Amino acid sequence: MKIVLDNIEKKFNKDLLFSGININFEVNNRYALMGANGSGKSTLLQIISSYLSPSKGQISYFYNNQKIEENEVFHHVSIVAPYLELIEEMTLTEFLEYHFSFKQKLISINEMIDYVGLNLSKNKPIEKFSSGMKQRVKLLQAFMSNSPILLLDEPCSNLDQAGFETYTQLMNNFSKNKIVIVASNDLQEIKPCNHQINISDYKNSNGAQ
Repeated sequence: MKIVLDNIEKKFNKDLLFSGININFEVNNRYALMGANGSGKSTLLQIISSYLSPSKGQISYFYNNQKIEENEVFHHVSIVAPYLELIEEMTLTEFLEYHFSFKQKLISINEMIDYVGLNLSKNKPIEKFSSGMKQRVKLLQAFMSNSPILLLDEPCSNLDQAGFETYTQLMNNFSKNKIVIVASNDLQEIKPCNHQINISDYKNSNGAQ
């Protein structure tokens, strides 16, 4: 899997968020996307996921050396982000069964529920979950999907120490053969990453680094 960003720029009205981004994302690498709040980390993740279009430039996706059409990219992407909601009327088991009717799963639903310590809550409606439990569910549905692109926007939001340890275990055991991009300024969240990208390097018109 490979993602190629070619001279990516994003404006909102006349405000330039970033420009001149030229990056190749390669499989079996973990990238930390850093920058101040409001700098555009989440926006760039949404562009990479094909949810948003850039104002300028081109993004290309390749799988097994074949180019992926933009309308097919979502099949290859799993996301954890604050703006993505769970279906809270469903129980945990119902939600995961629904989610994995669209995505191939890596292990069984019962195994994954047990992995994140939610076995006692598997038949409880998600609306009854704490914010930390909901974040574990978000991590679960992303990491356990057999998707070659994993995009994580502040993945440890609302997690306690036990939840953070679960995140670390998921990253260590279920991020192989993937492109992983973590948008965060939290040094613990980005500790597993072997590359760092600071979006502030792309705030001028030349995109100079």
